[in-house]
Amino acid sequence: MATKIINRGTYGTLVSQLDKLARHNRQGSFRTKERYYEAFKRFCAYLADTYHLQKLENISGKHLTSYVLHMQGSGKSASTIKTDLAAIRFFHDKMGRPKYQLPSNDELAVELERRRFGGVDRTWSNVEFNKMLGKALAEDRYDYILALYLARYAGLRIHECFRMDTAAAGRALRENAITIKGKGGKVRTVPINEQIALALRKQLERTERGHKLLVPDGVPTDRAIAALQGFLLRHREEVKTPDSDRPMTFHGLRHTYAAEKYRELTSSGMGALDAHFAVSRLLGHERPDVTNIYLASVPKGERHEQ
Repeated sequence: MATKIINRGTYGTLVSQLDKLARHNRQGSFRTKERYYEAFKRFCAYLADTYHLQKLENISGKHLTSYVLHMQGSGKSASTIKTDLAAIRFFHDKMGRPKYQLPSNDELAVELERRRFGGVDRTWSNVEFNKMLGKALAEDRYDYILALYLARYAGLRIHECFRMDTAAAGRALRENAITIKGKGGKVRTVPINEQIALALRKQLERTERGHKLLVPDGVPTDRAIAALQGFLLRHREEVKTPDSDRPMTFHGLRHTYAAEKYRELTSSGMGALDAHFAVSRLLGHERPDVTNIYLASVPKGERHEQ
C-alpha cells in the first residue's frame, strides 16, 4: 500500500495519531483489532492523498461518503465497505474531542447494502425529481442537472456520468445516443432524449475542449462525485414526498429509468420477456435476477418473472 501513497508526510502524521488511539485500545479480539487498524490505515492514506487532512479529529461525513465511493469504484464488496466503516467509527469513538459526529450508514448519501433479489422500490417520483432539479438550478449547478438527467433518462451509473468528456458528449449529440463502457468492460449504447441533449449542450458551453464535463480541473473524480452526493444528502428531506420510506439516492434514478423504460416498452405492445431483456441490455446487465431488482416498483403481475 505504501508505494501508492503520494503525500507520505501527511499520511505518517495521521498514522501516528491512529497509533496513539490503538495503543490504548483493549476492545475486541486480536484479529478484529488488527483488521480495524489496517482498515483505518487505508483510510488515512486516502485522507492524505485526497484531502490533505492533518487531524483525524476533523473527519466528517463528506470524508466517509467520498471514501465509500472510492471503495465502490475499486470494486470492494458491500461487506468489506461496511467493515471498513465500522473500523473508522470504532477509532473515531476513541478520539477525545472529534469535531464532527459521523453519520450512520443509513444517513450516508450512498447505497451500501447487498442487493436483495426480492427487490426494494428505490424510484423517485416526478415531483421529487423536479424539486431536486430546482435545487440544482437555484445553485447554478448545471453539471448536477446533467448528471440527474443522465441517470433518470439514460440509466447511467454515477461513475459513468463522471467519466464523460467533451468528445463523448459531442458524439452523443451527433448520434442521439450515448455509448458507455460500464462494469466489466461491457459496452452499451443508450438513446438520449431532448432533456439530456439540452443539458449536454449547456455543459459543453461551460467546459474546455478535451476536459471532463462534470469534473472541474484539479479536482479528483471521487471528490467531485462526493460533492454531488453531498448535494443530494442536503436536499433530499426537503424534496422527498411526505411519509415516503423510499431512499432518495442517485442510484435510485437508475431504478426509475428501468421501471419507466419497461412500462414504455410493454405499453407499446412488446411482450414482458422481450421488454425485460431490452431493459437488461440498456442497464448493462445480463442476469435476469439483477434486472428484477431495478423493476421492484413494477407490480409482479406486470413484469416477467424468472
